[in-house]
Amino acid sequence: MKNNYKELKTFLILWSTQSLSQLGSAMTSFALTLWLYEKTGSALQTAFLSICSYTPYVLMSIFAGALSDRWDKKRTMLVCDTLAACCSVLVLILLKTDSLLPVHMYMINAASGLMNTVQQPASEVTMTLITPKEHYQRTSGLRSFSNSLVTILHPVIATSLYATVGMYGVIGVDLATFAVAFAALALCVNIPSLETQRSGDPKETVLSSAKSGLTYLRQNGLILWLILFLAGVNFVASAFDAALPPYVLSHENGGETVLGVVMSCAGIASLVGSLAATILPAPKNRIRVILLTMLFSLGTENFILAFTRTPIWWCIAQIIGWSVVPIMNTNLDVILRNTIPAKMQGRVYSCRNTMQFFTIPVGTFAGGFMVDKICEPLMAQADSDGLLAEIFGVGKGSGAALVMFILGIMGITVCLIFGKILRKYEFTELTVKNDLG
Repeated sequence: MKNNYKELKTFLILWSTQSLSQLGSAMTSFALTLWLYEKTGSALQTAFLSICSYTPYVLMSIFAGALSDRWDKKRTMLVCDTLAACCSVLVLILLKTDSLLPVHMYMINAASGLMNTVQQPASEVTMTLITPKEHYQRTSGLRSFSNSLVTILHPVIATSLYATVGMYGVIGVDLATFAVAFAALALCVNIPSLETQRSGDPKETVLSSAKSGLTYLRQNGLILWLILFLAGVNFVASAFDAALPPYVLSHENGGETVLGVVMSCAGIASLVGSLAATILPAPKNRIRVILLTMLFSLGTENFILAFTRTPIWWCIAQIIGWSVVPIMNTNLDVILRNTIPAKMQGRVYSCRNTMQFFTIPVGTFAGGFMVDKICEPLMAQADSDGLLAEIFGVGKGSGAALVMFILGIMGITVCLIFGKILRKYEFTELTVKNDLG
C-alpha cells in the first residue's frame, strides 16, 4: 500500500486539487443556469450557455492537441486555469455593476470553453505521464469517482449558496478552489518531460501535426468507430441535458431545490459506478461493456422520466441511467491509453474531442429547440383528455417529457446500429491489447 501511494503521490495531489477546482467551476455554471432561466424562462436561451462553451472546444480541439504536444504541459495548464478564473472575475464585476446580460454570459462561456480546449489535452497527457501503466484502471476509476462527487455536490452547494448569498458567494468559492489548485500545480507537482515531445521535424506545422492525429484514427478502425459511437451517445445525452432543467423547473412538483436533488442523484449513481469500476477486474471484452452500459443507460432513464410525474421517480431514473456511465468511461480510458502512444496522445485526443464532442452543442441546441419550439407548443394544443396528455401530462413541462421519450428511442437506435459495426472488432488484435491492465 505504501509503495502504491508513493507511486501515485503526484497523481493524487494533482487529481484532488484539480477536482476541487472542477467543483467550483461546476457550481458557477449551475448557478448561472438558474440565473438565466429565472431571467428568460427559455430552455433554448439557457441551452446556449452550453453551446457557447462547447463550440470553441469542438472547433479548436484538433489544433489545440497539436500545440499541446509541443508546449510545456504544466505551464499550459497554469495559464489556461488563470484565464478561466479571469472569466469568473468578469462575471462578478458585471453582476456587481448590474450589467450582466445573457449575451455577456454567452461570450464569457465561449472564452472559458476556448481555455478548456487547450488545457484538456495537456491534462490528459499529464495524467498518462505521472501514472504508472499498471495503475491506469485504478486512476481512471478515481477520476470517475471525483467526477461523480462533483456531480453530487455542485448542484446542492450551488443551490444553497445561490439562495442565501447569491451569485457572489458561488463565484467566491469558485475562485478560492482555483487558488488551491493553482498553488498545488505550481509548487507541488513535477510533470516528467516527454522526450518525444518535440520529436520529428521541428518545422512541422500545427496543421501537419493535427493531420497526423487524424491519420492515426483512420488507421485504427476500432478507435475511430468507438469515437463515432460516443458522438451519437453525446448527441442524445446533451439533448437530454437541455431538456432536464425546463422539465423539472416547470413542473408543479419541481423547482430549483428539486432540480439540485435530481442532478445530485446522478452524481450518487456515478459515485457508486466509479467505485465499482475501481475494484472490478478487467473484463474479457471492453467493447461489449461499453456498448451494453450505454444501451442500458439510454434505454431506461429517458423513458422513466417521460412517463412519470414525481421527483422520487426522477431521482430513480437518474440513478439507473448514471450508475453504469463510469464503467463505460473507465473501459474506454483503458482502451485509449493502452493503444495510443504517449507521444501521439495530445494530437489523437484532440481529434477525438472534435469528433466525439461536436454533437454536444448540436444536441444541446436540438434539445432546447425541441422543447421550446416543437414539443411544448404541441402539448399546449393537445386535447387534455387525449392520448398525449395521458402519457406525458399537461401544462408546461409535458413537452419536455415528450422530448425525453423521443430521446429514449434515439438512444436505443444509436446503440443497436453501432453495436453491429463494432461487433467485428471484438476479437481483433486491438481488443487483445485492450485487455491488458
